[in-house]
Amino acid sequence: MESHWNNRAFARFSLSLAVLLVAGCTSVIPEKRHSPAEIAGYTPQTFSSALATTVGEQQQREADIANIRAVFAQPIFAGAAANVSGALWSIGFLNTEKDGGRVLVLAALDYMQQTLTDVSTDTQRAVLSAAYTYYPLESATRLAGLLPKLNTPRQFAIAAYALLKAEDTVETRVVIESALGANGLDWTAEPRIEALRLRLRTDVAEVLAKRPPLLDLLRGTARPGRPVIYSLQRQDRQQVGLAVVRGADGRFVRNTDGQLFNIPHLAMALTNLPGTITNGNTPQGLFTIVGAGTATSKVIGPTPYLHSQIPVEAPIADYEHNPDHPKTEWTAQQYESYLPESWRNYAPFKEAFLAGRAGRDDMLIHGTTINADYYSGASFYPGTPSAGCLVAFETWDKTSGQGIKSDQLSLAKAFTKDGADRGYLVVVEIDDKLRAVALNEVLADILAAEKN
Repeated sequence: MESHWNNRAFARFSLSLAVLLVAGCTSVIPEKRHSPAEIAGYTPQTFSSALATTVGEQQQREADIANIRAVFAQPIFAGAAANVSGALWSIGFLNTEKDGGRVLVLAALDYMQQTLTDVSTDTQRAVLSAAYTYYPLESATRLAGLLPKLNTPRQFAIAAYALLKAEDTVETRVVIESALGANGLDWTAEPRIEALRLRLRTDVAEVLAKRPPLLDLLRGTARPGRPVIYSLQRQDRQQVGLAVVRGADGRFVRNTDGQLFNIPHLAMALTNLPGTITNGNTPQGLFTIVGAGTATSKVIGPTPYLHSQIPVEAPIADYEHNPDHPKTEWTAQQYESYLPESWRNYAPFKEAFLAGRAGRDDMLIHGTTINADYYSGASFYPGTPSAGCLVAFETWDKTSGQGIKSDQLSLAKAFTKDGADRGYLVVVEIDDKLRAVALNEVLADILAAEKN
């Protein structure tokens, strides 16, 4: 299991919001599974969250900031490496203390260049991820020197992506390619490096221009007779996406007023790293959905999540909801067999398969109790980022903690409306526009898909 939500390095932050978030998408021990009939009877007011109240959120925030400042007061890595990881996550999660975080990251990178073996791979990941997300320009020189020394593919890939984010030039790509050959390791079949090499050798705009027709994807994927959630995203995940649901009968779900059901849907991780990387964005591709449950994470909240899984994480029998399927190993060809023919050779849509090979798991479809005001002014506001899951908007009474409005519950109801809780999820980037996805952009394709 991928450790990005239940990392032992966060033990000293056991009650912090950062840990609750980082425990959100992978340390999911279901307290309850929810049947379609139960979901149909729920309302937002069915659920409540102490963390969503003003008092609960403020107490937790104050504790987190105190933890961050305690790390700032300590010598870097002097017995506090685990706290560095937690502090860096809290800095991003609370969107605060960024100047202190910069000092911490640059000092940590200097230390890693001198004594990399003294730093755990999980702490390396936290430092490199923060460098990518918040400080790529300031970190670039240090990262270029560190890159050939990194001997784990995940850490190498994060550092490489940070360099590309700082300056995506031919020279930068040559530096990365050279470093790949310098460490003497054979990463030929490594999925994160495979994704990185694809990024180095292609142009994002050119790739998007070659995207197969969305209509083909909307007409059908996987096996017929199962409901499908389509989460339609931009290439820049800081733009809010859009979720619609195709029922088991092939028709897209409507609201009671006859309008097409749709909700805003954020597929952006706090790190905004690519989807094959731990804590990165939700990867593009075809997921399976295997029911609904309650998460233990307070930041996900009590609203039922939909349990989505990627290839490899889900055995083939579970993936296609066929218990009689022979116990065979996943292959690229097996994954492609679930896709429309026109999409089988489109590399970006194989990201979910690569992510599964890389060990990512438990990227759920869930709600949120996080105070969206942490991210006021961001393009994804009032959305709240996760650690790789798909997040629907929710609002809660600030005094009682009782639910007021829940797009997550609406999505769960739409998906299970016919009494089934097994189906599929499609995550796809439709273009690179810098605005939220609107229904009118995809409506013609959706209506056309229903006619076939």
